[in-house]
Amino acid sequence: MNLTLKIWRQENPSAKGGIKTYQVDDVDEDMSFLEMLDSLNEQLNTAGEEPVAFDHDCREGICGSCSLMINGQAHGPEVTTTCQLHMRSFSDGDTITIEPWRSDAFPVIKDLVTDRSAFDRIIQAGGYISANTGSAPEANSVPAPRDKATRAFNVATCIGCGACVAACPNGSASLFMGAKITHLGELPQGQPERDSRVVSMVAQHDHEGFGGCTNIGECTAACPKEIPLDVISQLNKDLRTAIKHGY
Repeated sequence: MNLTLKIWRQENPSAKGGIKTYQVDDVDEDMSFLEMLDSLNEQLNTAGEEPVAFDHDCREGICGSCSLMINGQAHGPEVTTTCQLHMRSFSDGDTITIEPWRSDAFPVIKDLVTDRSAFDRIIQAGGYISANTGSAPEANSVPAPRDKATRAFNVATCIGCGACVAACPNGSASLFMGAKITHLGELPQGQPERDSRVVSMVAQHDHEGFGGCTNIGECTAACPKEIPLDVISQLNKDLRTAIKHGY
């Protein structure tokens, strides 16, 4: 395939950015999207130009690093991570617009790379669990109902990529935060700090500049791990309960 790429270029956080156009030829349909960008960067290096900076790590859909807006969609036209998106999802002659996440809480570092450490600070605000067990217990000695354990496992698959924030018209991180709160709230080990955890994490979320949730649902539609929208309901329920308890 021969493609036209319109890519956001920005030298540093304080520089003015803009869209620059590139041509990429002989793109194999079995290439991943990141392999296509690798090919572009080889082309730019050969021409003596600055390669496009973009985040990546495992390239297996696990780490959440490869976060891009592709033709206005978080991670592109398929419900998957950018690294697992393949060029067969596009057609010969297509024009593809590639941008970084757009959120005040995710400032651009360079080109397509954004600073998503706001997520780390939200998790940090949640703190740890204080399950005083003495020596390490046998793994199955703490009983947990199967439905709760399954739900905790399913929502713990959130990889913190930020697609929910990028897709949300309000720039809310409620789906991410709801997943992190729910997976601990479903388990016995997460109960001692349940109230303080949700209050602290919501306060940090707001401090970082994320928007409020209005239940539009774009977040879960864009989520590569298909985190369900009802974790936001659980988040709100836990917050109301914590306030009733005086937190």
